Amino acid sequence: MEPPSLAERARSWRSWHFVPGASDKMLAKANDLPADALLLDLEDSVPTDSKEEAREKVRTWLSAPRGAAARIVRINPLATPWGAEDLAAAARDADAILVPKVDSASDIREIDAALTRYERDSNRSNESLGIVAIATETPKGVLAIEEIARGPRIIGLTWGAEDLSAALGATRSRDDEGRYLPVFEHVRTVTLLAAAAVEIAAIDGVYTSFSDAAGLKAEADEASATGFSGKLTIHPSQLDIVNRAFSPGEEAVAEARELVAAYAEHSSRGAGAFAFRGEMVDAPHLARAKALLARAAQNSTSRN
Repeated sequence: MEPPSLAERARSWRSWHFVPGASDKMLAKANDLPADALLLDLEDSVPTDSKEEAREKVRTWLSAPRGAAARIVRINPLATPWGAEDLAAAARDADAILVPKVDSASDIREIDAALTRYERDSNRSNESLGIVAIATETPKGVLAIEEIARGPRIIGLTWGAEDLSAALGATRSRDDEGRYLPVFEHVRTVTLLAAAAVEIAAIDGVYTSFSDAAGLKAEADEASATGFSGKLTIHPSQLDIVNRAFSPGEEAVAEARELVAAYAEHSSRGAGAFAFRGEMVDAPHLARAKALLARAAQNSTSRN
């Protein structure tokens, strides 16, 4: 059996944790964090006058012995003075590139072409770099998200409210109860649907109130129940909460195994629908149970 592809592994990553590329302290601690994927940030968390210094710090960090987590670099857009060099710095040792402010599939094709050149020039020996796209930070990106999701190298989609808020001229993204306002909930939903349509990782956006553990748990639980495969995090205290939310519990796994066994027994007698724990179940329930078991197995493998 062939090992899982990068895209398949990405669907098992629960916590995608931002690490500011300019922070020696946070880079030094990154490999000890219980994150499934580390997002080395060269964009929003790095001031303009520190871009080159942060890039060199991330390049050095990537060249050191790696920990268990996947290593992903958020570059600056190619249209900025730093984007091309950010790509070159990541090309040899990163697992994937997180591309911000994607407007269209042509942006992804441009990144793909550049990565192909950088991989060749850096004599990269491991598998090709993947791309995770933030396709919802501009209105154009939201409207093109289906095409973006089908672009070359894409292994995941995520979304964010802050840049889109600025682009729309919105004064806030949530209501007084903490729920997303309709346009932002729509963007969250289309991100999930676009990712699911092409079977790539669907990564929920950040919960910015990092001291609100209860709010984070509620949002992460909802995202997991809805179908997101993981969530962005911005503070180490968020990691355990997110990892638990996206890990099937023992009771859920046991129930899924029981349903699969029951379905096999009933289908052998020609029954495609039957009563299970007080509910009528059929093929879609079986598919959901099998997906949960596969996710539990992927999570177990990614942690070992």
